[in-house]
Amino acid sequence: MTSATDLHGAPHVARYLETDGEDGFYWRNGTTILILFTTGRKSGEERSHALIFREHGNAYLVVASKGGTDAPPAWFVNLQADPSVEVQIKGERFRATARVATSAEKPEMWAKMTEVWPDYDEYQKKTDREIPVVVLERA
Repeated sequence: MTSATDLHGAPHVARYLETDGEDGFYWRNGTTILILFTTGRKSGEERSHALIFREHGNAYLVVASKGGTDAPPAWFVNLQADPSVEVQIKGERFRATARVATSAEKPEMWAKMTEVWPDYDEYQKKTDREIPVVVLERA
């Protein structure tokens, strides 16, 4: 059986959901993972993504990096079209509203995220696109 730390994408999401995060919540380098559920802007279908997150007050932070590509991740484009999302952390699934961190908030939030995943700084250097920090607030 493959360790959840070796999983990406759909297989990671499936293992996480099957085990309520028992397998998949903890990922590489001590990071923690949530599952973000968005609505496809074209299909209207539910989409799910395993993302590194950190708590920030009563909210949760994720980074729309897509490894530093020039195009943003599809989940980010979807939540821009419809910021009503669902989040699952371990066995708890709840509704949330997604928003991009303001320019005043971002430096502190970015630092918090690069503390657990320093590669975000390298991803930002690879693209002219400003990589956003997304704030997920319980609805």
